[in-house]
Amino acid sequence: MQRLITLGLGLFLAACSSVQYNLPVVSSDTDGSRRSGKFIWHDLISDDPRGSEAFYGSLFGWEFQSLELLGANYWIISLNGQPIGGMVEQAGIAAERDISQWMSVMSVADAEQAMAQVSSAGGHVLREPVSIGDRGTIAVFADAQGAHFATLTTASGDPLDTDALPDEGAFLWHELWTSDVSQATSFYAELGDLDAQALEVTSADGDSVDFRVLRGNKLTRAGIRSLPEPDMPTMWMPYLRVTSLDRLETLLLQVPELGGEVLVPAVPRPSGGFVSIIAGPSGAPVALQTWGDDQPLIEDL
Repeated sequence: MQRLITLGLGLFLAACSSVQYNLPVVSSDTDGSRRSGKFIWHDLISDDPRGSEAFYGSLFGWEFQSLELLGANYWIISLNGQPIGGMVEQAGIAAERDISQWMSVMSVADAEQAMAQVSSAGGHVLREPVSIGDRGTIAVFADAQGAHFATLTTASGDPLDTDALPDEGAFLWHELWTSDVSQATSFYAELGDLDAQALEVTSADGDSVDFRVLRGNKLTRAGIRSLPEPDMPTMWMPYLRVTSLDRLETLLLQVPELGGEVLVPAVPRPSGGFVSIIAGPSGAPVALQTWGDDQPLIEDL
């Protein structure tokens, strides 16, 4: 587990600061309003974009649309015709070391206010708010424990909430693994204007897990838990949906064949289903969570 990720704080989106890009909206399915505290986008920073494209394309059928002709080292990732994320080539980012990772992007109503909140809570501003055209204003931060995340203040509104489960291979859940659950809970609750609730959770080994959920508009937006292992770095972990355990085991067999790595094999989750952690060719970890059509939505837990 210690190998999941090793990151420095030298993350500066130099490409965004030197050139003004006009990135498309995250979703056209919006009523024009923002849903503060909701994770609305996901960007993969990859040192091997071609390998990452082949890996996720084969594993989940993701499609990648390059924006290189617009002068951006950026790809839109779609699944079944719907945009679910983007990919940034690490070569276009000024970084002192390999920073391949998934960046979870949270909606905020005011980018400047979010920057002030991060600073006052002991976090780090890694990229001050910058306009990226039709998509809105993005900023990149590290919280006080070192977890990287981004905020987006959309120009035309956030994606609508839905009762439908995401397709297999789409993003299902977001969880912060942190060394200070109480501080992180207070910080993100304030940042996203969310309510927090503690849940009784026991690990597979029978140990008690300090676990909180963040809720907004009566919907659960994310989870915050104590580190699975004490020597792990604090990090946001995105989860992709897989429909069944049989399907998960099939995917895990394909991961090394496609140039990835299984970091954690399938294990049962207290909230239901099974979870595994994999990394694509760039080394960025992501969780695969089984969630069948007959299971309740995470928002209902």
